[in-house]
Amino acid sequence: AAGETFCEQIRMKFHLDTVKANFDTPLGQMFACASPAGLCGLWFKGQKHFFEGDIANLSSNSLNPMLQKTERWLVAYFGSASAVQGTDLPALDLSAGTDFQQRVWRALLHINAGSSLGYGALAVQLDSPKAARAVGAAVGKNPISLIVPCHRVVGVSGSITGYAGGLDKKIWLLQHEGVLI
Repeated sequence: AAGETFCEQIRMKFHLDTVKANFDTPLGQMFACASPAGLCGLWFKGQKHFFEGDIANLSSNSLNPMLQKTERWLVAYFGSASAVQGTDLPALDLSAGTDFQQRVWRALLHINAGSSLGYGALAVQLDSPKAARAVGAAVGKNPISLIVPCHRVVGVSGSITGYAGGLDKKIWLLQHEGVLI
């Protein structure tokens, strides 16, 4: 489409006016991208399905309002996971995903800090009870880590399973939110 470039490796369409910034967190460096529609990416350095080179040509702009809101959200979250409830959430641009992926990512937004949900239960919520694997694949390709809380999705009986950012980060995040592991 006009005005977009295509990142083959992460299969994301970036609007030509997409900008980037990076942030230091207790779990390492994170990269964020914002399109004119909102935050379209937030990844940990080295995260699966994210390659720094794919955003290398995007302009850096730490003064972008969406990226500034993202930074404030990250500061609040890492200060206290419960503190983000009063923090202004940046607008989200989930348009990089398929319709199904977008449905899954929007559903993740309803899993509150301090709780978790199984892949199967999430599939049931989406009226697709036999699609737990497809839900898992969509969760794994979530382009907006933390804010779209894919780390809150767990395996059968609460087992800690896959996380594109790394299982060590998933465990840390869940413990930070007070989820018993």
